[in-house]
Amino acid sequence: MRYPIAALALLVLTACEAQPEGEPVARARIDGQEPAAAAPTPEPSATATLASQVESACRSIIFEDTPLTHCLAVPSRHRIAMDLGPRGEAPYRSLTDFARAQDPDTIAFAMNAGMYDDEGEPIGYFVEDSERLQALNTADGEGNFHMKPNGVFYGSDGKWVVRSTDSFLANVTERPEFGTQSGPMLVVDGKIHPTITHDGPSRLIRNAVGVDDNGRAHFVISNAPISFGKLARFYKDELDVKNALFLDGNVSLLWNPATDRLDTGAPIGPIAVIKKKASE
Repeated sequence: MRYPIAALALLVLTACEAQPEGEPVARARIDGQEPAAAAPTPEPSATATLASQVESACRSIIFEDTPLTHCLAVPSRHRIAMDLGPRGEAPYRSLTDFARAQDPDTIAFAMNAGMYDDEGEPIGYFVEDSERLQALNTADGEGNFHMKPNGVFYGSDGKWVVRSTDSFLANVTERPEFGTQSGPMLVVDGKIHPTITHDGPSRLIRNAVGVDDNGRAHFVISNAPISFGKLARFYKDELDVKNALFLDGNVSLLWNPATDRLDTGAPIGPIAVIKKKASE
């Protein structure tokens, strides 16, 4: 999200364009209700058939009538890194430009991850390859980032954590291998953020991350406009995640090489990169 100047422009938008979906929405529903009747599924193309043979870390589901894509990073199979742009150069600003610079066979998925200024630079804590590019931001202000408690997603050596900013400041003394700060927290110590309502009027394409008790990182992007409350409930009630962090809204994008999904949209900033570990 461009911040703070572009935030004013975003207020006039009701939702971003629906992102291209590389996977069909699953017929099964995670909320236990009976699914609505669906149109017959067309025969897959040769490209889709080939993509389906590649294991995907992402699945499409429906939660409370809203389609989501849920991508799971597992420490035994994946590494997580942050990327802003080529070293010494300007930020990528799009997943398309980022993807051009990568070997897709090494990437499980990638997603924009944190708020940024008009140049694409992070406005909060940001660590890439153990190098801190932006200090922790504890300032007060307007907008989602300052909807406290906000938080930090970080990790080292396959141990990934989401903490509120205050908890991070009080408990983390060593620089992690990666880190990104955003806000608001969706779920804090098993409870939904105190100012998030059940299903508020703000509905946008949104993405987030949370880490469960088994150390797995759950990345979620909505495929239709969603409220903060519904996204928070998905983490708390369905994924049983005790700490989840909102990453961004209205510019949320996903690259999933396994299904040839490569979202395009407004310029982005920090990118979370989930890489495949080499086979033993």
